[in-house]
Amino acid sequence: MSFFTRIRLIFAVIFTVLLATGCFYQKTPAEKMYKVLEKVVSVEKAFEKQQKPLMSLEKKEKIDFDKIMSLGMKQFDQVVKLSDDAYSMADKRKELMGKEEKSMKDSKAEFVKAASVIKELETNEQKKKAKNLYSIMMQRYTAHDVLYNEYIEGVQLDQELYKMLKNQNITLDALEAQINKINDKYKKIFAANEKFNELTEKYNNQKNSLYKSLGLKISEKK
Repeated sequence: MSFFTRIRLIFAVIFTVLLATGCFYQKTPAEKMYKVLEKVVSVEKAFEKQQKPLMSLEKKEKIDFDKIMSLGMKQFDQVVKLSDDAYSMADKRKELMGKEEKSMKDSKAEFVKAASVIKELETNEQKKKAKNLYSIMMQRYTAHDVLYNEYIEGVQLDQELYKMLKNQNITLDALEAQINKINDKYKKIFAANEKFNELTEKYNNQKNSLYKSLGLKISEKK
């Protein structure tokens, strides 16, 4: 037997073994979809990590603001210190919100991969559910963009107020006008957050429905 013949035989044996062991196994469309959607869950853990520290800063900042309001200008040095502290916390909130926004951008970069998988799904029902899921998630990303922009504008208004509080000559009317702006802005932030949360819940429900249709185990993660 020639050298090249032996090589061909060895290759044929190896190829057969690889086939038998599943080394050329191709993922099903359902498995591909699962991989994409669960990767999105993993990526959004960075989003979840920002929630507690963000809420903590909001509470501390509110405490400082309440102290400022109770002090008045007679204890101006203390007002300045508290205003500076609150301003710094607002900066940290912007930083955390930036990380949250980046997490959502990363999530979207992963999620759009689902578009090509939808075409491969086996039944019209599966495709319909997947297309609906895709639409909901894209709405969710848009809702977070709105929330992010509103929130950053709110932080900027807060910081403008802290600067104003360090001015001994500031009028009560000017402070009231700024506080009214802040209150109006945070109403928009609350509404944007509600919309985002509604779409998140809607997405999770639709994902579970799709998983059932695909015969996949439903993830407990949100």
